[in-house]
Amino acid sequence: MSRRIWLTGASSGIGAALAELLLQRGARLALSARNAEALAAIAQRYPQQVLLVPGDLGDADQVRLIGERIAQRWGALDQVILNAGTCEYLDAAHFDAALVERVMRGNLLSAAYCIEAALPLLRLGQTPHLVLMGSSVTHLALPRAGAYGASKAALRYLAESLRLDLPEIDITLVSPGFVDTPLTRRNDFPMPMLWPVERAARHIATRLERRPLELAFPGLFIGALRLLAHLPARLRLALGRRLARKESV
Repeated sequence: MSRRIWLTGASSGIGAALAELLLQRGARLALSARNAEALAAIAQRYPQQVLLVPGDLGDADQVRLIGERIAQRWGALDQVILNAGTCEYLDAAHFDAALVERVMRGNLLSAAYCIEAALPLLRLGQTPHLVLMGSSVTHLALPRAGAYGASKAALRYLAESLRLDLPEIDITLVSPGFVDTPLTRRNDFPMPMLWPVERAARHIATRLERRPLELAFPGLFIGALRLLAHLPARLRLALGRRLARKESV
């Protein structure tokens, strides 16, 4: 029987590329995003494999209804890939708490709502697997990334804690570096070792089959961040401030 997968953030970027790959491999996908038209275009190409469950994942009531619809159609889930997320950069000189709240809702609270809806279905599935989309930014603090980095750091802690409490479910944290998506194209700074979205999706889809605790890439970029993260605190501070000055030019 083909695997039953709930994939969020499926309308563009990594999510859309992942959807295409997983559908080509025969999976059945419940697709979520706010852009219902983009999801419908995918469903037209794979009408027997796609269940459309669009909505705002930052709204707990909408997520609950999505979970109920999946339960009515499939009865269970074998894998959940929580890929949906957002990014906004924080200008600390004009600190905006509302921005922090938006990013936390888009990256952390939306994931929590989805986990709440998904866990009963995963417990009924075959070899259940929960996948959370984190970020390489959690290895090293970067300028203007206070809201985004905090949300992804919280997601990392959530994943690691859930592994302790949910031994019956495999949990993978995906920590990508820079990937060429509509979201990253808005960045106004250099993005070293930028991967095309198709390459990133292939990398994720293939390695998720092994159910690793963490899937981080590109290897050289992640290795460099981890090394820098072990510098003394004052050296990390000096490095970050030099980056901040370059960005402000």
